[in-house]
Amino acid sequence: MSVTDDNRQLMQDIFDGLARGDARPFLDTLDETTVWRLTGTNAWSGVYTGKTAIRRDLLTPLFAQFADQYVNVADAIIAEGDTVVVECRGKVTTKTGKRYDNRYCWVCRLADGKIVSLTEYMDTELVATALEPPVR
Repeated sequence: MSVTDDNRQLMQDIFDGLARGDARPFLDTLDETTVWRLTGTNAWSGVYTGKTAIRRDLLTPLFAQFADQYVNVADAIIAEGDTVVVECRGKVTTKTGKRYDNRYCWVCRLADGKIVSLTEYMDTELVATALEPPVR
């Protein structure tokens, strides 16, 4: 298999897990130095650098707002070399009873089987209305 095929399959495996509510394959694939960029200008937007900071500053406060199991389903995965683009949709209910069913485009750069960069495009207005701002 080529690097393109390997990277596409890796992202497919990640999203197979996320579609079942299993984030472990995704978390295991984050590099210690991963840079995750959330686009937009809402309270969640910004750059999260490093696996520890991503878990502490982004994922933990985000998932603390969810009342049920978060799932994320890939609708399309496009790979070219070390870059993989995933069009996907997440679904969950927040603890305040709001639906947080967002659509995303993830642009990922991979190296040696790890995600080293992830830029996330999403409905930022939904983020602002459905989620409480993170505590920083």
